Amino acid sequence: MKDYSVYILSNSAAILYIGITSDLTNRLAQHRDHPDPDGFASRYNLHRLVFVETYPTAHQAIAREKQLKGWTRAKKLTLIRAQNPEWRDLSVDYMPPPNSILSGS
Repeated sequence: MKDYSVYILSNSAAILYIGITSDLTNRLAQHRDHPDPDGFASRYNLHRLVFVETYPTAHQAIAREKQLKGWTRAKKLTLIRAQNPEWRDLSVDYMPPPNSILSGS
């Protein structure tokens, strides 16, 4: 069964981007590769995954994404701090290290 992730990316200035995906690892790689240089995440160099939730259905994930996008910035920051108080880059839990791809490990 496929899970759907609602995620928040940030940068050193704490600009926030909220997205949804059925393949978080691939989506994070896309954000890092900047396929759309005019996209919001590319323009603001949003690459740090600071929040993620998973849902069993796309409908639930979309509803949560819409809910989060409707929240105030302060409420979003409180949510992130509750799950990730140090604003650690959670993408290390979802993506292989860059060198492992080249070395085949």
